[in-house]
Amino acid sequence: MAKIIQFKVNPVPEKFGPQPVRNKRGNVKELEKHGQLNLFTGGKVVRLNQLSIFEEALMLDDQGDKASARLHYLKAIEELDSPADAYCNLGILEFKEGQITKAIDFFTRCLKEEPRHFEAHYNLANLYAEVGNFALAKVHYSVSIEIEPTFPNSHFNLGLTLAMNKEFTEAIEALKHYRQLTPKSDHTQVDDLILKLQST
Repeated sequence: MAKIIQFKVNPVPEKFGPQPVRNKRGNVKELEKHGQLNLFTGGKVVRLNQLSIFEEALMLDDQGDKASARLHYLKAIEELDSPADAYCNLGILEFKEGQITKAIDFFTRCLKEEPRHFEAHYNLANLYAEVGNFALAKVHYSVSIEIEPTFPNSHFNLGLTLAMNKEFTEAIEALKHYRQLTPKSDHTQVDDLILKLQST
């Protein structure tokens, strides 16, 4: 008789949650590490000509000004400044606010602009996993792995999704891939999970 393991469906941990699109400049903290000034003084944006609308939206997003970030992402789309990335980040804003339908709409608009957009596939997979649609989560995690095979979180989340879908052999394989891509300090949880899956 097979042993049944109960897997709790919890919200996606922050480490494995939404993956925002970053441009080559990185976020505000990364800019400061490299000796560049934070362009925010008391919440006010200082506009420099070298920053695009999308880059300003990213900075506002990093500062926690979601309303202004949303407006800037929409303006970036209108001005064709990284529209796929802007749609993806809008999807994350909606996802974090629990607006699932709007999030799906923005992620799919992103994929219409750029069908192999890694972050859109990964974020759609996270969204579908969170609402319990494991079949669609599996598809989007698999596509994200095809695009970025060395991103470990896709493998871990795919493993969890497969386990929730009772595809235990495939789940173990996905978790082993995660293990190969991460340092030993990250192996305790995944090793425990693999052992539990192997005992089913």
